[in-house]
Amino acid sequence: MSLPQFMRLGYLLLLLIICPPLVRAQTQPPAAEAQPTKAKGDKPSFIPFPIVFSQPETGLGYGLAVLPVFRLGTDSTTRKSNARLIGWRTQNKQSLIQLTHSVFTPGERFLLSGEASFYNRFPINYYGFGPTTTLADKSVIEYQVFVFQQRALKRLAPAFFAGLQYRLTDLRNVRVNEGIGNVPLNSRLFDRPAREYEQNTFIAGLGPALLYDGRDNVLSTFRGSYLDMSALFNGKGLGSDYRFTRYVLDARHFRSLTTDNSTILALQLVGQLQAGDVPFRELANLGGANLLRGYYEGRFRDRQLLAAQAEIRRALFGRFNGVLFGGVGQVGNTLGDFDRGGLKLAGGAGLRFQFNRRDRLNVRLDYGVGRGSSSGVYFGIGESF
Repeated sequence: MSLPQFMRLGYLLLLLIICPPLVRAQTQPPAAEAQPTKAKGDKPSFIPFPIVFSQPETGLGYGLAVLPVFRLGTDSTTRKSNARLIGWRTQNKQSLIQLTHSVFTPGERFLLSGEASFYNRFPINYYGFGPTTTLADKSVIEYQVFVFQQRALKRLAPAFFAGLQYRLTDLRNVRVNEGIGNVPLNSRLFDRPAREYEQNTFIAGLGPALLYDGRDNVLSTFRGSYLDMSALFNGKGLGSDYRFTRYVLDARHFRSLTTDNSTILALQLVGQLQAGDVPFRELANLGGANLLRGYYEGRFRDRQLLAAQAEIRRALFGRFNGVLFGGVGQVGNTLGDFDRGGLKLAGGAGLRFQFNRRDRLNVRLDYGVGRGSSSGVYFGIGESF
């Protein structure tokens, strides 16, 4: 698939994703404007439980998770909020403490979302940057990083929100644990400017965000569309060591293919475009548990990224569902570099278990295969998108 064909595919997916909610907004009253009703037996759900998972980036991991799902207020037309507090450690000696949240205030007047994550002594495979890196470029690097991000959005119209977002990243103690070919200190990390790996890095950015969220359920969607457009301006005025701008587009569409919601089509188009001096950990990453499963997260990274993926989700029996998925993506220093190295293709299949049937919170097991003998098993909580 050439770059022009990939761009046309992206435009088609974007039209499929954007047009349905705009048409519905003009032809029928939105759900958020329906007459409020009192929810019966709708109490907050706080369920702590141990977790065991596996990903190519971590190997086997274990820890503890608290996953509250709740509704603020008594109006049942307000969608449920959720939060996630997780602490885990892996066989690769990685450890993480993370809190994420997505909160709709009563009447959905505001949407607050964000995360706070601390990665302690976190080793990863590093392949360099650009669309032509190979598996032979692998070295193992380690760092410690704290990430904080917060959004505050106000509802402007049913399902439409706008506001500001803030993000900071504090990266420390970068080092090479294992060089390419077991040669000490042989890593493509040293292709980067020395400032990026010799000193600690602090990044801070502020910018606008515009969101349309018409999904019927944010944890596992049967129908609706989602369009997130944002910009983040990182600069010295906020204390950032680097000055660059990030533009992000995340468009999704969900459609039930059967009247009983037993088969769901899910589509996603993602773009991350950056301008300025972008350090290695802030580059756009392709791969991982959510975007092009089958590639190691960060297997390909650069300043620009475009990717599209699709899933067919099918109810099987009891609490079990099945999924088929596929995707295509590319990275590059500029969009003109997308023709280098060939487009990245990935696909696979998975199982879902409805851990929380009432709120449609799933535990998932996926097997993905990427182009070039890349593959991975993913076991986690929640849908990939």
